[in-house]
Amino acid sequence: MSGAMTAHSLLDTIKTYEDFKKIPENELPRLALEIRNYIVDVVSKNGGHLASNLGSVELTLALHHVFDSPVDKIIFDVGHQCYTHKIITGRKDEFRNLRKMNGISGFPRRIESSHDIVDTGHASTSISVALGILTGQQHQENNNKVIAVIGDGSLTGGMALEALNYTGHTGKNLIIVVNDNTMSISKNVGALSSYLSRITATGFYQGFQRHFDNMVKRIPFLGKHLFNLVFRLKKGLKAFLFRDSLFSDFGFDYIGPINGHNIRLMTKIFRNVRQMNKPVVVHVKTRKGKGYSHAECDPTLFHGVSAFSIVDGKIEKKKSLSFTEAFSETIMTLGREDERIIAITAAMSAGTGLTYFQSCFADRFFDVGIAEEHAVTFSSGLAIAGLRPVVAIYSTFMQRAVDQVIHDIALPGLPVIIAMDRSGIVEGDGETHQGLFDIALFKGIPNMTLVSPANKTEMELLLRYALTLKSPFAIRYPKALCGPEMPELSLPVKGGRGVFVRSCDSDTLIITTGGLLSEALEAANQLAQKQILIDVYNLRFLKPIDTDHFRKIIFPYTRIFIVEDGAAAGGIGESLIKLIFECKQNIMVRQLAVPDRFIPHGSRKELLAMLRLDCNGIAETVSEMIESNTEDNSGRSLKYTNQ
Repeated sequence: MSGAMTAHSLLDTIKTYEDFKKIPENELPRLALEIRNYIVDVVSKNGGHLASNLGSVELTLALHHVFDSPVDKIIFDVGHQCYTHKIITGRKDEFRNLRKMNGISGFPRRIESSHDIVDTGHASTSISVALGILTGQQHQENNNKVIAVIGDGSLTGGMALEALNYTGHTGKNLIIVVNDNTMSISKNVGALSSYLSRITATGFYQGFQRHFDNMVKRIPFLGKHLFNLVFRLKKGLKAFLFRDSLFSDFGFDYIGPINGHNIRLMTKIFRNVRQMNKPVVVHVKTRKGKGYSHAECDPTLFHGVSAFSIVDGKIEKKKSLSFTEAFSETIMTLGREDERIIAITAAMSAGTGLTYFQSCFADRFFDVGIAEEHAVTFSSGLAIAGLRPVVAIYSTFMQRAVDQVIHDIALPGLPVIIAMDRSGIVEGDGETHQGLFDIALFKGIPNMTLVSPANKTEMELLLRYALTLKSPFAIRYPKALCGPEMPELSLPVKGGRGVFVRSCDSDTLIITTGGLLSEALEAANQLAQKQILIDVYNLRFLKPIDTDHFRKIIFPYTRIFIVEDGAAAGGIGESLIKLIFECKQNIMVRQLAVPDRFIPHGSRKELLAMLRLDCNGIAETVSEMIESNTEDNSGRSLKYTNQ
């Protein structure tokens, strides 16, 4: 497959959405091929969600061919399949800068285009918001169509089922398109996925129904009356033949499954569906990674991918160990030593580094699908039964299970380990995927221990420490390379205490969380070249803090800089500043953290530089403060330097 477009390509003619709407239906398959080539070309350079987008090209073209966006509202669940949508809605040229700093997002963004109806990035939300939009429109006597496009993986989320239940109850004419590729991030699991596979038998019924209806309507004089009569008979027949129809039980008309790569068939069905005035589900079957052999063969690997070679599909491997790989190796080591350890994830075994654990300890691994709340509460039951569950979920998705952490784990004080990958600044995916809020969300929960390792050694030390506790434990780490191995980080873990990794009898101290230790150390090295000596303390524990020990540590210093890879509001800096001023008045303190706003997409390096949380930004802030010696009248300085 080549990423180049021919001189007379259809794609070249699309500058606006109106240009796309002029393309005749019989040319859409050709356009689909060109868009696939274009997506592969761009993602091979920029990274992104490849397999899901390749699988939904024809579906997106058919929807936009029949419906008129943005008058008709097309809402993509998660949004990681929106590349074709963006390309044909006037952003073809901007697509070259996909996921780059100041370029377009890999997810729908309302500020980008009126065609992006909802800001999204998490699963199972589309039906709820679509029903809300439809209800709001009808309240204002607007009868335009609203379409929710949701994957079979997202249907495993409880919120999607809640929305299906309520939509059927309202009877409103919401159109739901189920994009069934038997995948979410990893291969789908669960009864619902199996159900969608079984329901293919109803394709026969749908074909029979369409042909029979047309035949009856053509009968002179009796056609209309006979049609009304057989309509009731058909409902009875359908109930008898397909009485396990989940969507019918929810109150939807069900159409499908249909070939999600047959544009002609889909446009025909969508035209019919557009005329319906009731809730309807259109079930389309697609192939994730369609058209690019490497993505078709390994859709999990090419779900969210970094830059790769188009020719052989090889992804460049970083030579250093990542935090995800450090967790993967550690959980394998601990799993061999302790048969009580159970690993749980929510549709992301590869992303969280649990694939090897799954292959070696299949009976001790559980992927519960896109159901973070269930994963957490399920783990509480495992803990009650005497096991040691480890729940591995990205920080941004753990936001969905805060109630379960509080109610089902922390309140009874159960020894569940929560491993939060992608904490702090996350590159590429933008606002919805930044792991900035876990400190604020979890440090206020009673019974909870929250830690932040700086390298592989600390990862193992802290997880081993977790196994000695009889209470909840959460470990957060970034999508980044591990910090360097150093003797100080090999020191034994003591509850609530960190370790000095640089000590030179300075009067200035940097306190940092593990994900930014490398940046803090490099900043200290830069300052040393200017004859400014800085001590660096790796916090290890974000909760609890051994307050007596902490007060002794900060006593010699007149300046303290707290550097953390999380939101300033509710961050660990706020807690430490309170502790510092309880015991020491004549001191200057600065918190360097993420300001109170959502952070866009870009590389981790670019985003840290923008926030002045990289080594250069930290060094400049410390140097400026020392040179200006800026203090208020009380000697306190509580300004956030990156706001």
